[in-house]
This record gives sequence, C-alpha cells and structure tokens, in this order.
Amino acid sequence: MSARSAEQVPVKIHVKTHIYNGKNKESIEWIGFGQYLEKDNSQYIKYEEIIEEGTIKTIIKFSGDEGLILRSGAVKMRLSFQLNKQRIGSYESPYGVFQLVTDTKRLEWEKEADQTAGLLDILYDLNTQGSKNGTYHMTINFKEENE
Repeated sequence: MSARSAEQVPVKIHVKTHIYNGKNKESIEWIGFGQYLEKDNSQYIKYEEIIEEGTIKTIIKFSGDEGLILRSGAVKMRLSFQLNKQRIGSYESPYGVFQLVTDTKRLEWEKEADQTAGLLDILYDLNTQGSKNGTYHMTINFKEENE
C-alpha cells in the first residue's frame, strides 16, 4: 500500500449511467468533486450532490469482485454488486422501502498505478419488487484534482 492510503485525496468525478429498457435508452450524467480513499484493501469514492429535494451523500466502495453504492440524505439507497451474482439492496422513498436486486454482468476496476485516477465500470440488471427496471451501464471516472 502506498503512503497515501487512508488519506483522502480530492478528486474530480464523472459519473455516467445509461439505462436500457426495451427499445428505450436514457442517459444520466453527473460531474463534480469528492474524495478518493484506500483503506483495508478497499477503495472508496465519496461525493455529495445537491438536488432540489436536498443533499445526497454517496459512498462507493470497491473491493475485489464486489462493489457497493450507498446514498443517504435526500435519497436513501443501497446497491450491492458481485460479479455474476444477484444481490439484494434497497431504495427508501416517501412511499416506503423498496427491495432492489442487482444482477451484475460486469464489474471492472482500473486504477492508474502512478497517480490517483481510475475507472469503475458496472453493467447490471436492476429489479424492483420483482419487476425488471432495465439494464444499467454505469461508469465512474475519477482523477486527482491538483488545483
């Protein structure tokens, strides 16, 4: 582990999500700033989004062949990923808590060895309460922000 492990490094983050549902395709993109951290053989990306309903705090954890996205604040969500496995998560709304199931088809982590930069690439099917929501392709790029 490098001397920078357990130290939060400021990063610029670019999140892209493409959602495929039958013939329909929707794309969501977010660019902002956050922190990157390595701790106990896991990598973390943390950031906050400000939306109309309030602030959403997001923590992305990646370790080996598993990933986790936790969101709290204006949106409460837990999505768990493990390659070629179904994992149970949840989404909390004003109407109640909904069960989410991810079926992960691709979970790839690339980090540049000489700098704090990398890419997390996740392809998964998402089911809510037993119904298929669609296929999601999420990429999370991050790069150390030196300014």
